[in-house]
Amino acid sequence: MKKPSSKIREEIARLQDQLRQAETREAERIGRIALRAGLGEIEIEETALLAAFEELAGRFRGGSDGKQDRRGGGGRKPAATAVTPGAASGETGEG
Repeated sequence: MKKPSSKIREEIARLQDQLRQAETREAERIGRIALRAGLGEIEIEETALLAAFEELAGRFRGGSDGKQDRRGGGGRKPAATAVTPGAASGETGEG
């Protein structure tokens, strides 16, 4: 028996709400990590930051060498290569 359109609309609304909640959780998690990394203090255009995030996402998806460990253990090495010398210790390179 087919579902009436009203039931399908209710299901879609429920799923959209679940999607919004999941996106909020993900955004909060990534935001906290970005702040801990010091990104909140950097003056950078949103488009440049988005491009950097897309590049980083590609690395963790295995886009650069295809050998990424998707379980999380292999994520440390690529992240370390993305950090410039001194950036992790808070140095700005200005002198």
